[in-house]
Amino acid sequence: MTTHTDTDPYIERTALFIDGDWQSTLSEETYTVVSPATEEPMGRVPVAGAKDVDRAVAAARRAFEGPGSPWAAATPVERAHTMERFAAAIQARAEELARLVTRQNGMPIAMSPIFNAHSPAAILRYYAGLARTLEWEERRPAFTGGTTLVRREPVGVVGAIVPWNYPQALAMMKIAPALAAGCTVVLKPALETSLDAYVLAEAATEAGLPPGVLNILPGGLEAGEALVAHPGIDKIAFTGSTPAGRRIAEVCGRLLRPVTLELGGKSAAIVLDDADLDATLSGLAGASFANNGQTCYLSTRILAPATRYEEVLEAVSALADGFTVGDPLDPHTAVGPMVSQRQRERVEAYIASADAEGARRATGPGRTGRRPERGWYVEPTVFGDVTPDMTIAREEIFGPVLAVTAYGSDEEAIALANDTEFGLGGTVWTTDEERGLAVARQARTGTIGVNAYGLDFHSPFGGRGASGLGRELGPEGLSAYLEWKSVYLRS
Repeated sequence: MTTHTDTDPYIERTALFIDGDWQSTLSEETYTVVSPATEEPMGRVPVAGAKDVDRAVAAARRAFEGPGSPWAAATPVERAHTMERFAAAIQARAEELARLVTRQNGMPIAMSPIFNAHSPAAILRYYAGLARTLEWEERRPAFTGGTTLVRREPVGVVGAIVPWNYPQALAMMKIAPALAAGCTVVLKPALETSLDAYVLAEAATEAGLPPGVLNILPGGLEAGEALVAHPGIDKIAFTGSTPAGRRIAEVCGRLLRPVTLELGGKSAAIVLDDADLDATLSGLAGASFANNGQTCYLSTRILAPATRYEEVLEAVSALADGFTVGDPLDPHTAVGPMVSQRQRERVEAYIASADAEGARRATGPGRTGRRPERGWYVEPTVFGDVTPDMTIAREEIFGPVLAVTAYGSDEEAIALANDTEFGLGGTVWTTDEERGLAVARQARTGTIGVNAYGLDFHSPFGGRGASGLGRELGPEGLSAYLEWKSVYLRS
């Protein structure tokens, strides 16, 4: 496989996927997708506007409850069959999806097939299994005599908004439970990674999803705002920044509309004083640097025991120095570029703020000279002597930048880990699993790993505080797309 993104053909898309077909946009605006590795245009897509949202929501509404709609009439088992065909169609496009996402957002190709094909297919199959086995109705003895029939019913038409960092996996964390529940979906992918959304639409068509069940509208702020506030939408599912999530929550609160928000993070890696440093570093490679640091749950605050502080700082810095930085399509690359010039400038501003606030730069830009001349790269950067009040210890950076802070006791480490408005991820590193579990139980966060971190499709994922509302994945992820109905019976 070639590793030069500029050898791939330019991709021109001119239509939107609405009601099971390719339809011309009602907006004249277009967006040029630019490779973060070459800084060259790689494709162009139409930008959906508010009128396009109207058409997509109307199609989703017809598919959900319209007369003769095959989706509305489908049984859970029939939906599961369709979902499994969808999973197979995605799996068949694994190489295409992986390469396309990597070219758009800089995700290292070594990890791209997992998160842009295999995981989405696995999530679909998981929720297909739940659709088959869930007890959709149950009878309960009524307190006043007789019985009550308790039903689970689909919430309705779902507006799903996903970011550019894990476009296929994050989309499927919403699409799969929605389909299992019997809902229909209007998906708004990020413009930066809009080209792979067309491949997803092609897979849906091949799988035989009825028209209107899944509609895909690449769009910006106008489309997002129109979708969130649309009167034909019954639920919003959003992954993205905390400021955007707050705005969405305000609209949904006013409309009394259910909303799931998976937002930002500033998670801590608590390195206990008995940690095996080699094993810890092996785990932190993924838990702190995955996808070029462009991952919401990463442990980007390293809390090190004062008795081993310099040892930990030196080891983490050596880890960062050891990463191969370069072309994301090269299978040996560990760190690719930031998704955009704007994102690189944002990360570099945080590095400058750490310098200005007195943090000690242990490694990073200017130290190793590994950054390619072309492309929006940031070298993996580690700062020592970081105090809890520094900007890089408090704000989400979304790049390969770590802050190392000293602590004196387990209690202080837990307090530092919890000293944040966020609560999404985190890790604990120790040779004593029970001790690590005791520390993990005291962390105010939606997820945390002991000596590892990896999302489990069978278990809920989500955050506390500024990291969001609700949960995705697991049975809990399916319940977010269901409503409860009680039918009171005399007998």
